[in-house]
Amino acid sequence: MKNITLKIAMLVLAFMLIGFCRISQAQSGKQLQVGDNVPNFTLHNQDGKLFNVRDYIGKKVLVIYFYPKDESMVCTKEACAFRDSFNEFTKAGAMVIGVNGGTVESHEEFQQHYKLPFTLLSDPGNKVYDMFGVQNKLFMSGRETFVIDLKGKIVYTHEAMLQGKEHSDDALAFIKAAKK
Repeated sequence: MKNITLKIAMLVLAFMLIGFCRISQAQSGKQLQVGDNVPNFTLHNQDGKLFNVRDYIGKKVLVIYFYPKDESMVCTKEACAFRDSFNEFTKAGAMVIGVNGGTVESHEEFQQHYKLPFTLLSDPGNKVYDMFGVQNKLFMSGRETFVIDLKGKIVYTHEAMLQGKEHSDDALAFIKAAKK
């Protein structure tokens, strides 16, 4: 009896994993690459105000980073790395924007808890995730950073699921090198 139960459990797990992979593939659009235009999107920020990406094209270099969840370990390290480098990003003419599917309220609490000086956008249903083609990883929303130049073109991307601090460090290094 134990053997049959174990086999059934393994089959159920296998079907769940196959289903997850299919859902993940179906939900994701074309993954944006260097040279692509930033998609036009509008989302609510942590204060409940609308943020339209087109309002910032031509004014600032945009660093848009997608992260799975407010208050999780790697996401907190990532957000705090962007916070700690915020003045350097600002001096380089860049604006940092974090995006995930969390609520406006969750983003407000996360921002206040860690004194994050940048914009957090709520993407319910991961519509903007899909526009950028950010892939789900390990049953979570993906972690990817995009740098958008003043013309609205993607000039740099970075994907690393477990190295949150790396996103800030590498995006800042790219922006500084591009200014030289």
